[in-house]
Amino acid sequence: MLEKLRDSISKAGIHVILQRASPPSAIDAQQVQVPRAKVYVIDAHAPRPATEALVTAIQTRHPQSHILFVAEKFDRASAFGLLHMGAKGLMRYPETRDQLPRALRAVATGGFWVPRTLLSSFVDSILSAGRKRRGSNWSTRLSHRETQVLELLLDNQSNKEIAVKLHISERTVKFHVSNVLTKFGVHRRADLILLWYQKSLT
Repeated sequence: MLEKLRDSISKAGIHVILQRASPPSAIDAQQVQVPRAKVYVIDAHAPRPATEALVTAIQTRHPQSHILFVAEKFDRASAFGLLHMGAKGLMRYPETRDQLPRALRAVATGGFWVPRTLLSSFVDSILSAGRKRRGSNWSTRLSHRETQVLELLLDNQSNKEIAVKLHISERTVKFHVSNVLTKFGVHRRADLILLWYQKSLT
C-alpha cells in the first residue's frame, strides 16, 4: 500500500517521505519520530492509542502541518473521531490512485477533503450541540462586515437570513461569503464550520 501511494504521489511531482511509525504501538507521543512535512498521510487502521500519539506528536512539533487519513472505509464513528482529532482529509484506499494528489494539494493549503455526506453529518452534529466558542484570531484578517457575516455563517444562517439581519442584499451577502471562504482557504460553508470547530479545540 505504501509503495502504491508513493508511486501515485511522486508522479504528480510531490516529494514523498515514507515512514512506518516506530514503535508502531507507541502510546507516548514523545517516542514517536516525526519528519517535517506539509501534509501527513496516515493509515487509519492503526490502533487508536498509536494514532492519537502520532497525531499529538505531529500537532505538537509541526503545528502548521495538516493530516489526511486513508482507510478501506470510514463509518460515522471512526470518521467523527478522526475529525475531532484534527483531520483535514479522509480518503478511501480505492480513491487514492486518482484523487490523492488533488487531495494533498487541497489539504496542504488548509482546505478539507472529506466525503460530503460525512462532512455534512459531522457539521450537523457540531451545530446541534450548540458549540459557540470562537477561535481568538478568527476575525483578525476580516473586515467588520465580513466578521458579521462569519458569525452568522457559523450559526448556519442562509444568505437570505444574513441579508435580513444585516439589512443588505443577498447579492452583497454572497460577495462577503465568498471573501470569507477565500480568506480561510476553504470552498464550502461546511468546511468553514469544521475549521472553526477544530480551531476552537486548540
